[in-house]
Amino acid sequence: MEDTPRSQTVSTKLQQIAEQAKRYPGTAFTTLVHLIDVDFLREAFRRTNKKSSPGIDGVTAERYAENLEENLQDLYERLRNGQYRAMPVERVWLDKEDGRKRPIGKPVLEDKIVQRAVAMLLEAVYEQDFYDFSYGFRAGRSPHQALRELRERCMDMNIGWIVDLDVCGFFDNLEHGHLREVLKQRVNDGGIIRLIGKWLNAGVIDGEDLTYPEKGTPQGAVVSPVLANVFLHHVLDDWFERDVKPRMKGPVFLIRFADDAVIGCVLEEDARRIMEVLPKRFGRFGLAVHPEKTKRVRFRQPNKWEATDRENGAFDFLGFTHYWAKSRRGNWVVKRKTAKKRLRRAMKMFWQWCRQNRHFPLQEQHKQLCQKLRGYYQYYAVRDNVRMLRKVHRHAERSWRYWLSRRSRKSKIPWKECNKLWRYYPLPVPKIIHAI
Repeated sequence: MEDTPRSQTVSTKLQQIAEQAKRYPGTAFTTLVHLIDVDFLREAFRRTNKKSSPGIDGVTAERYAENLEENLQDLYERLRNGQYRAMPVERVWLDKEDGRKRPIGKPVLEDKIVQRAVAMLLEAVYEQDFYDFSYGFRAGRSPHQALRELRERCMDMNIGWIVDLDVCGFFDNLEHGHLREVLKQRVNDGGIIRLIGKWLNAGVIDGEDLTYPEKGTPQGAVVSPVLANVFLHHVLDDWFERDVKPRMKGPVFLIRFADDAVIGCVLEEDARRIMEVLPKRFGRFGLAVHPEKTKRVRFRQPNKWEATDRENGAFDFLGFTHYWAKSRRGNWVVKRKTAKKRLRRAMKMFWQWCRQNRHFPLQEQHKQLCQKLRGYYQYYAVRDNVRMLRKVHRHAERSWRYWLSRRSRKSKIPWKECNKLWRYYPLPVPKIIHAI
């Protein structure tokens, strides 16, 4: 018996969309929103992070799951009848390394579910168009793969210059009109475009103030990473492959993770030309390239007879500082260490956490500190970075000992007693996890 569209699994629908997108790369999809049924919403709920904070309505995933089928059916009916309304996003502020604040949005759970469903459709289409050098927020890709690719390109292509690209407030300054035009080139479905427009124009609640930004997409929204990849694929990736590379005199490459990107050039002339044209390209789409953070860095491999190359520079990418140094065998290689800003942020986090939680039981403190350290190692434990890992490990031990000895005057723990604690409550020692 032939399967009907209602009985098809979600994975089958997505696979068919992906095959059509691959077969017809220049064709726009005009009928996608009808694929979002109850089964599709159920799968979107399954893929939604259940531990994330609730939005302004206070509905958690656990509470929503108590009557999941009824809630999903009601949500589907509202989507089908055009009665679905996007709720304002609650804004919270996180500290940045330079002392400024970074806004994060917290959508309500139902908006997350529908956004996840739309993101699944967009990913099925655009994954066939995205280039291999784009690593951000894509299934099966990670920052460590981007770091590995960057290192291999610099060493194998004999790169001499790096263009370190920084876009000023990309998520806050993304213009809705330009985004809509870019989307319509590949997904010209009125239902999908209207849903995205509802989320972009739903408003932001900051404290007691409700505002309606005319541009930007909330960081923290489920659909924002997909929209960012789609927009930057058109603005940067496709433009670089089609227009920039053919006009260069030497080999060049691009590595991008979301809005963080680096361009490698063999010749200085090519790096200069790219630096000149980048502000014009992003300016056409309402974005600005940071005049100070976007820079051209000399990054060539020193000669064998050189002890060092003082003219060489270093650059930061994905939380690591990349630089040339000699390996144990005496060969020049690209090494990585934790960037200074990320190192200071980690140390500050451990210091503040030990201070704020010093009155909790030792077993609980030890358990959470171990979890935080292992989480830190999970990302930063790459080859050549063990020195910085040990620095963070020692700082965590000192912070814990310092604030344990100051719990109160009555229960003040002497330094000698603190040293004995390490026998019973040792913190995890850093080990290299990613040998890239």
